Amino acid sequence: MSKNFRETLNEQLRDPAFQAEWETLEPERQIIRAIIEGRERCDLTQQQLAEITGIQQADISRLENGTGNLSLRTLKRLAAGMGMQLKLEFVPKTVQ
Repeated sequence: MSKNFRETLNEQLRDPAFQAEWETLEPERQIIRAIIEGRERCDLTQQQLAEITGIQQADISRLENGTGNLSLRTLKRLAAGMGMQLKLEFVPKTVQ
């Protein structure tokens, strides 16, 4: 029987080194989710968002799959293209 993603991830998260790296990358995953969910809420394809923002569709695809290099300027352009504004905040670390 093959494992699904969640089962495999839960197994790997038992390794402290893997878990530390996973937690380190959480902000990037949150940004990726925000881009994808925002674009979908606006009912836009990557190509339509590219046309609105002037950002190449291939670059939007790379950002959404986590291989692109995000900049604050690009995030602002994406937000504006979706009729949104970018909001960044610093929050206290949670104690575990």
